[in-house]
Amino acid sequence: MSTARNAILNRLRQAKVQPLPVNDPDYPIWEVADQDTMLTRLIDLLQQNHADVYTLKHADLITTLQSQINKLKLKRIATGTGGDFHTEITQALVGHSEQLPFDKPLEHWKDELFNQIDAGITACHGAIAATGTLVVWPSMSEPRTLSLVPPCHIAILKASTLHTNLPAMMKEQGWANDMPTNLLLISGPSKTADIQQTLAYGAHGPKQLVVLILEDL
Repeated sequence: MSTARNAILNRLRQAKVQPLPVNDPDYPIWEVADQDTMLTRLIDLLQQNHADVYTLKHADLITTLQSQINKLKLKRIATGTGGDFHTEITQALVGHSEQLPFDKPLEHWKDELFNQIDAGITACHGAIAATGTLVVWPSMSEPRTLSLVPPCHIAILKASTLHTNLPAMMKEQGWANDMPTNLLLISGPSKTADIQQTLAYGAHGPKQLVVLILEDL
């Protein structure tokens, strides 16, 4: 095994491969953009990646959640046990969908979560305008599985937590003093290009991403 490995590594070293030229990106990496410009770009990029995006006021969150639940015919929804919008989420589900809180170890309801849940709802820690990306910071009250397993992920974002790029977000929020142990960057529903290099959506995990952006928070 060692001889074969060395042979492969030697061929790679002798290939003299040159890096491909990198063109200037069409998005602002370091420049500071105003809030409206960042929000417009975020929505545009998310929609390009097949996400359904809605802007609304915080006061309309419960009715908007209920509208989406009815529209998408979501019967069983997994939620966290806390978080910024836990109260509103719980109120929205009453009479519209069965709420299944993530209040037990994964191994105790893994089959149910993977096979019998229609959607998961989480809050977002922020978003990145440059790449059209949601930033989800999992916690004990909102585990990462909520946004990775159910076929539909409903993400709630405060527009005030939108940043130009990831380094700016890390700096402004002081991540150097409180680094997350786990972080999810979500730019749309699940997708893959493994088969014949053709981009296909809904390959694994959430096949649908619904983003609710609260403009007054």
